[in-house]
Amino acid sequence: MSTTLASTVGGRMLRSRVVAALASPHGVDRYLELVNPMWAAEEVRARVVDVRRENADSDGAPVATLTLQPTSTWRGHRAGQYVQVGVDLPDSGKRMTRCFSISSASSLPGEQIALTIRAHDEGQVSKYLVSQAQPGQMVHLSQAEGEFTLHESAATPTNNHLLFITGGSGITPAMSILRTLLRDGYDGRAGRKVTFLHYARSAEDQIFAAELAEIAEADNDVTVHLRHGDHVFSDFELRRLVPDYRDTDTWACGPAGLMELIHSAYTADEVLSARLRTEFFKPPRVATGAAEGDVSFDRSGTGAANTGATLLEQAEALGLTPEFGCRMGICFSCTSRKTEGTVRNVLTGAESSLPDEDIQICVTTPVGDCAVDL
Repeated sequence: MSTTLASTVGGRMLRSRVVAALASPHGVDRYLELVNPMWAAEEVRARVVDVRRENADSDGAPVATLTLQPTSTWRGHRAGQYVQVGVDLPDSGKRMTRCFSISSASSLPGEQIALTIRAHDEGQVSKYLVSQAQPGQMVHLSQAEGEFTLHESAATPTNNHLLFITGGSGITPAMSILRTLLRDGYDGRAGRKVTFLHYARSAEDQIFAAELAEIAEADNDVTVHLRHGDHVFSDFELRRLVPDYRDTDTWACGPAGLMELIHSAYTADEVLSARLRTEFFKPPRVATGAAEGDVSFDRSGTGAANTGATLLEQAEALGLTPEFGCRMGICFSCTSRKTEGTVRNVLTGAESSLPDEDIQICVTTPVGDCAVDL
C-alpha cells in the first residue's frame, strides 16, 4: 500500500459503503491513520516538511512559513484560496481548527503547499504552529476553499491591469496569486501589468521582503509599493499610484481598518465596486444601532440584556464556552440552533427570523429578543 492510496483500486474499495459500515463508528481513516498517518481514503492530513521563521517584529508577532506535504486525498488549490488547519494542542488535549491562506503558488492534487502564519496574541493555533511546529509533525486539513481567486492565467490573452492592496498578513493570498502568475510565465505581455501595494507596521515586520525586492527589480511589469509605519491608504494615493484604477481589477485583503478605507474608496460607485474583490481575516463590525431585548442561552439556563455583540461574544461574556473555530464565519465550527428571535449576519447584513434555524454565532448578532440552544 502506497501514499497514493486514495487514487488506487484499494483506495476506492476503502471508500466503499461496505468498508465504511465495518469501520463504524470511527471510520476507515481512523484505522489507516494508526498504520501510517499519510494514508487516507477521505480525510486530508499533511506532514510538516519544513518550518522557516520569517521574522520576529518588535510587537512580538513572529511569522513562520510551514511547508506541508498533504496526503494523496488533497485535490490541489487555486491561488488565493485558504485551508482549515486542525491541530491537536498538547496543553489542552483538544483539536482546534483555524483558517489560513495558502501562500504558495497554485497546486495540483497531492502537491506540497505552504502556509505563512502570523502568531496572534489571541490565536492558540497560530502561536503553536509558529513557535512549536516541527518537521515530521502531522496536521489535519480541509480541502481548499474560498473565492478570492484570479480567473485568468499567465497565458490568457488579455490586457487587464491587476491591483493588489494588502496589509499585514493579508499579503499571503495575494502572494499566492502573484507567485502563480510569475511561475506560469507572466511577463507583462499584451500590455498587462500588476501593481502590488502593501502596508506593514515596519520594515522589520515586512513579510516576503527579499522576494518582493527581487520581483520589483525584475523586468516583469510588476510594480511593488511598500508602505511602512504611519502610511495610511487614501483615495489620493490610489489615484497617484494607479491612475487607471477605475479600469483595474482589484484584490484587497488585510486588517479591518484598512479594509474599511478601501471599501469607502470603492463602494460609492457601482461600476467601481464591481472591480473589487475582498478577503477578511476578521469579520467587519456592522453598526446595528441601539441594542434592544434580551438574549437567552436555553440549555445552560443563562441570559442577559442584548449588548449588540455577536452571539459568540455574548455567550463567552456569560462564562459559556461554545465550540468555535475561525471566528470569521468560514469554518462553521460554531454553528448552533437559534430557537426564536431575529438575527443579523454581520458579514452580509442579512436578517432572518426563521424559527429553529442553524446559525454561525461568531458572525451573528441578535436583533431584539433572541434564544439560542447553548
